[in-house]
Amino acid sequence: METKRQRQVAETVKRHFTTVLQQEGGYIYGSATLVTVTEVKMSPDLGIAKIYLSVFNREDKPTVILELENNYTRLRQTFGQRVRKHMRRVPNLSFFLDDTLDEMYRLNQSFDRLQAEDTLKKIERKAEEE
Repeated sequence: METKRQRQVAETVKRHFTTVLQQEGGYIYGSATLVTVTEVKMSPDLGIAKIYLSVFNREDKPTVILELENNYTRLRQTFGQRVRKHMRRVPNLSFFLDDTLDEMYRLNQSFDRLQAEDTLKKIERKAEEE
């Protein structure tokens, strides 16, 4: 269970890292790709921030995470400059892909397809009855 302090620091990390992505993201993964921070989890000692990212307008989503990891020092330095007055230590950043929205879209498409098939079967039954 997260402590109140962990939640506070996670919200600070989320707010400031979102700004860092807005500033630096276009240079790292391109301006057409949209990356948003969906959640941040802090370790109990506040030394590690697990940042969950959602990626839009890109088919190969894991490569965006790899590009962020390749530019880790640049991102952490920019992030550190932003939070230096809010935190005593800048946490190590770990990036993870949050595919919750992708899964939701996939399920919605499946439900729409099932509903269309059900509607088609009802129409066929009515046609057979007549």
